Amino acid sequence: MGLLQLLKSQVLCLLIICYVFLASGLIVNLLQFCTLPLWLINKQLARKINIRLAYCISSQMVATLEWWSGTECTLYTDPKTYPLYGKENAIVVLNHMFEIDFLCGWTFCDRFGVLGSSKVLAKKDLAYVPVIGWMWYFLEIVFCKRKWEEDRITVAQSLQRLQDYPENFWFLLYCEGTRFTPKKHQISMQVAETKGLPKLKYHLLPRTKGFWVTVQNLRGKAAAVYDSTLNFRNNESPTLLEILSGKKFHADLYVRRIPLESIPEDEAECAAWLHKLYQEKDSFQEHYEQTGRFPGPTLSPPRRPWSLINWLFWSFLLLCPLGLLLTQLISSGSVFTIVFSLVVCYSATVAVRWMIGQTEIDRGSNYGNKEAPLNNN
Repeated sequence: MGLLQLLKSQVLCLLIICYVFLASGLIVNLLQFCTLPLWLINKQLARKINIRLAYCISSQMVATLEWWSGTECTLYTDPKTYPLYGKENAIVVLNHMFEIDFLCGWTFCDRFGVLGSSKVLAKKDLAYVPVIGWMWYFLEIVFCKRKWEEDRITVAQSLQRLQDYPENFWFLLYCEGTRFTPKKHQISMQVAETKGLPKLKYHLLPRTKGFWVTVQNLRGKAAAVYDSTLNFRNNESPTLLEILSGKKFHADLYVRRIPLESIPEDEAECAAWLHKLYQEKDSFQEHYEQTGRFPGPTLSPPRRPWSLINWLFWSFLLLCPLGLLLTQLISSGSVFTIVFSLVVCYSATVAVRWMIGQTEIDRGSNYGNKEAPLNNN
């Protein structure tokens, strides 16, 4: 381990990163609340302001991946479709195998200029979580209760409201619904056998209803589905804590652009289409396991400096007064005050880790954790 890596892994660095993220996030949330009256006067302007405010929060996480840990990202895709990325609305179908796959998704959103406006299908409870949940609320993220009869209507209504969205966005969708684990995979394949569906080796069966509702309600707004499969070299499975500790990884992402008009409108046909898509995703993953790469040419979309600039801005803004305060506390010689300050900083670290954990798709999912009827999938 080099000296720089050793410094990055220190608890003090983690405390600083978490403090800046939490404090800046709450400030941004307050600014977002201040835009509420503007929604009544000029909805589109309020949306554009919230896109940029949201970028102040989400790009900090991207900066930790790209600039702090130095993780490299290689894109496998068709050079003919590459110029369209970031220039159109799209539904991004991601596999769900890694703790930081959401962060890699954000990173590619940032590289193509759609991070501030990117969307996701999230649990309704997340709307009440400070920083990220409140940010998502003002971004008009699509929330659901995971009760299909209720979600069918509310999700469709939320998606319809995006028809007049003023800027390009990507809608990130985890069709598997929960992160891949061997136990969940075993249960999922039992469902596949029961329903007569082809078995998958590297994925869970996709949940087709949410995908169909998304596609139907974004027709005319989204131009394509980006079928995306993520992997990390050397069979590594990065964690968020490792990224915050400055450990470097190399991500490979395979993306295919599929025109939205090629996806069937009928629900049953759309479900069959999605199952076929996941069989193809499985074959791409098998290719990666055997060769260490995805098929096709590679591209390396450049890192944009804005995430780093934003991160440095908030760090300077928040750390300077904190440094002055700590200097005064230390010079005062009060042991109680110093210990109290350290406890507050540590609590901020725990709070940030909890909030990030709440954004993970499999939070609250008991899929694979207890016996469930096979027809529930």
